[in-house]
Amino acid sequence: MKDLKPNGFVLIDNEPCRVERVDVSKSGKHGAAKARVEAIGLFDEKRHSIVKPADEVVEVPIVERKKAQVLAIIGEKAQIMDLSDFSVFELEIPEEVKEKVKAGEEIDYFEVLGIKTLKEIK
Repeated sequence: MKDLKPNGFVLIDNEPCRVERVDVSKSGKHGAAKARVEAIGLFDEKRHSIVKPADEVVEVPIVERKKAQVLAIIGEKAQIMDLSDFSVFELEIPEEVKEKVKAGEEIDYFEVLGIKTLKEIK
C-alpha cells in the first residue's frame, strides 16, 4: 500500500479508482504503520477510502487504451469498431467527449476490468 502514488490506480471494493492521496502514519511502539488511501472511482466517480497496514498488498487494475473507429451514432450511444480485432460494440457517449465523437472518426477508448468506456482516464 505504501507504494501507491497519487494519480495511480487501485481497486477498492471491486471498483477501479484513481488515487488522490496516500497518507502513511508512522508505526507505534507495538504496531505497524497504517496507510490511508483516498481515491475517486473511475466509473461511479464517488470518493472511496481504505485504511490498511502499510505493507499490505492491494490489487491494481490494468487500464488499457485502445484505438477504435466510430461507425455510427445512435442517440446517446456510439457504435464502435475496435481497430485491432475488428469487434463491433456500442458505448454510451459521455458529455465531456460528445463533440469529439463523430461517425468515421478514430477515437481512443479505455478498457478496465473488462468494462469499456469512452471517458478520459488520465
